[in-house]
Amino acid sequence: MDTNSTGQPAHSSTLVRGLEPILRDNNPWWRGDRQFGLPPMRRWAFAPVLNGLLSGLTPVTVLRGPRQVGKTTLLMQAVEELLAQGVSPNRIFRVQFDDLPELRRQESPILELCRWFSENVLRKSFQRAASGGQQAFIFLDEVQNLPDWAPQLKHLVDLNPVRVLVTGSSALRIEAGRDSLAGRISTLEMGPLLLREIAELRGFGKLAGFLPVNGPGPLRKKETWIELAEMGRRNGELRDRAFSAYSDRGAYPVAQSRADQPWELMADFLNETVIQRAIQHDLRMGPRGQKRDERLLEEIFRLACRYIGQSPRQALYLDEIHRALDANIGWQRVLAYLRFLDGTLLLRLIEPLEIRIKKRRSGSKICLCDHMLRAAWLQEIIPLDPARLEESPHLADLAGHVAESAAGYFLRGLRGLDVAHFPERGAEPEVDFILTVGEQRIPVEVKYRRRIDHEDTRGLRAFLEKTVYNAPFGVLVTLTDAPATDDPRIVSLPLSSLLLLN
Repeated sequence: MDTNSTGQPAHSSTLVRGLEPILRDNNPWWRGDRQFGLPPMRRWAFAPVLNGLLSGLTPVTVLRGPRQVGKTTLLMQAVEELLAQGVSPNRIFRVQFDDLPELRRQESPILELCRWFSENVLRKSFQRAASGGQQAFIFLDEVQNLPDWAPQLKHLVDLNPVRVLVTGSSALRIEAGRDSLAGRISTLEMGPLLLREIAELRGFGKLAGFLPVNGPGPLRKKETWIELAEMGRRNGELRDRAFSAYSDRGAYPVAQSRADQPWELMADFLNETVIQRAIQHDLRMGPRGQKRDERLLEEIFRLACRYIGQSPRQALYLDEIHRALDANIGWQRVLAYLRFLDGTLLLRLIEPLEIRIKKRRSGSKICLCDHMLRAAWLQEIIPLDPARLEESPHLADLAGHVAESAAGYFLRGLRGLDVAHFPERGAEPEVDFILTVGEQRIPVEVKYRRRIDHEDTRGLRAFLEKTVYNAPFGVLVTLTDAPATDDPRIVSLPLSSLLLLN
């Protein structure tokens, strides 16, 4: 007896009215059509995603990241590559779960859609197809908004030899499914464009990734950071051109690919499709259908933009919210909403380093995924490019906070790297970031200005001098390539070179 895609005896699968034409439109390769308008540039995550689909250790690869960073484009490029490699079109099934109200009427959408696919397109069970060397590839785009997606996916891959790519814009909802999918998924996180991707997208030139893909181990060596600084200097013209574009337009693909469009139009687009979409769609509903306060979410995001690269105190949040909304909101609710925003990957909350028995809780440092989201939301542009910043010296302090945020989000996105910040503690001065690789720590200080004196490295030096912290050297992130310190324990390099690390 033949079996269907759930491993049970075959039976006819029925979709709710109107869903089948949408599925066929989303899979044009079934009728011999190819996709139109895919960009030729492939982002850094393309190779590991394709490798995961073809020969990964787990049947499911999860690609997560903020909205509009190119996850769907990468998914479609992976489909095109499979077709180019000779995979039969009827072995590829893509479902776009965003804005498909018809799916809410399916009892178990993932299982039912996959059953329909195996019966009507693949025309055999997944087991028979794999036995004949025709394993099916399933692409589930923005699946996290579907209730019970993880148990359904677990059931599917436990009973069927399929390879699955899942994309999602909510880290919280993706993480919520990890327990039931333990041992079955590998996760990649993709943020906005890397600096070298901006250079390639804008046609400035190409640079290879500096850090190996197999983890942050090389960062434990001081020589790695010295080589990074030297690589930045060698490629200074290309680096600086890309960094100027990053300063002007940010790192969202649409902002760079449509550099011909006025910034005002791009700001409206980012507000609507990234920020408002996350607040009104991804974060709208809480557990058991409870609605979250949209105005409070907007106000907390505004405060995150206002205090970018800083660690605001609880009282500051509460006072500002009280003034803006004329409401007494408790800290636990504010903290929960901050974590919701962190879950959309629009920002990262960098927690304080806790390495002592007696802990003194400090605030989280706010790092936005792209400084131009702040510019769009607050209607206030802060340049990072040294030449532009020199024209607006009154913005130097704010630019320092924006640079710190950019560095923090970038470092937090490096796979396998633990990132914290070190708040001032008694006689111990603050350090902007502490990177932990294995048992070793690397203090990182951001001083985004042309003139740096001995006092600017006090935090780094104090941290390095305490043997208990196991930090043999530190990193000073600056504005330019000019040497910033003669302390042999400290490697200095500009933010533009740091952003070439990945």
